[in-house]
Amino acid sequence: MDSKDYQLSMAQQDIITQLQLELEQHKQTIKQLENENNRLTLLNKRVNEQLNATLDGTGLCLWEQHIPTGNLTIFNQQWGHLLGFTREELPAHISSWKNNLHPEDKDWVIQAFESHVAGNAEIYQAVHRMVHKDGTVAWVSDRGRIIEYGINGEPLRIMGTHIDVTQEKRYEQDLAKLAHRDPLTNLLNRNALIAAFEQGKSTHSTHQGALCFIDLDGFKIINDHLGHRYGDSLLIHIANDIAQICDQLFSTPDTTQTPRHHVARFGGDEFVILAHCNDVERLTTLAKTLLSHYQHPIELEGESIKVGLSIGISLFDELDEFTNVCEQADKAMYSIKKHGKHNFLFW
Repeated sequence: MDSKDYQLSMAQQDIITQLQLELEQHKQTIKQLENENNRLTLLNKRVNEQLNATLDGTGLCLWEQHIPTGNLTIFNQQWGHLLGFTREELPAHISSWKNNLHPEDKDWVIQAFESHVAGNAEIYQAVHRMVHKDGTVAWVSDRGRIIEYGINGEPLRIMGTHIDVTQEKRYEQDLAKLAHRDPLTNLLNRNALIAAFEQGKSTHSTHQGALCFIDLDGFKIINDHLGHRYGDSLLIHIANDIAQICDQLFSTPDTTQTPRHHVARFGGDEFVILAHCNDVERLTTLAKTLLSHYQHPIELEGESIKVGLSIGISLFDELDEFTNVCEQADKAMYSIKKHGKHNFLFW
């Protein structure tokens, strides 16, 4: 081998050696990157586990949606638990959410969501109902915001939260019930009946109907003789009878229509029926049915008792005020009290 060939061979050997060193360095770099990737993957898993545990403890569900596909990422199991579903039963897709919206809330909730996605609202926010797996209703406070846009400004990802507010809503409904219901009989109270009367005037241009004022005959004697607890049981019994008879005469199969009657207890042994009906014949049937129901003694808690009803009825139209109508029905009722009781009279 001459000197020129030797020099070429040595140069090639140096290149090979250099390449081998660089290859080894690359392998070490790749190994380090793999180790770092594994470390970050494990760290991310632990962070997600901690996040899930924290969120599950608060009743809050964190979600993210990829808008073009509708795919959802649920960061914890609270949403599934809220509706009674497992992860397998509830696919992580926007359609699952839409399908479980309460029918009465579905349209406006979806409209609120899509309004934000379209850029017409700063955030998406709604308190609405969802349908549980067992058919019951769950209340959710829902909130979200676009967090990523595409190069052309199109929304790509939205992130938000679901918070279970079912218990709070139940408390709210219970408080509303206390404000508008008689605590003993669960009938409407005076304020609620006045509100129903005024609502009828505001929703019907020709608001016509009748107010039936009912006072029990002989209740004080029964209450004094058998005690207040028995008296309360009797009031509940009579309240249920009045409500049932009114339902039979006035209710319609269409539950979406405004109720055609309301039954209230004003206190003591006074009951009032607000009927959105001024048909004298039908109202006469109502009064006669109530009187006939209590024509004979009733059996209650081992006691046979006789109780009567004095009924005063006042017709009204859209020009009448509740106070005047109530006063007229009350006068008609007291007229019955003075002339034999257990009867009815139109004012």
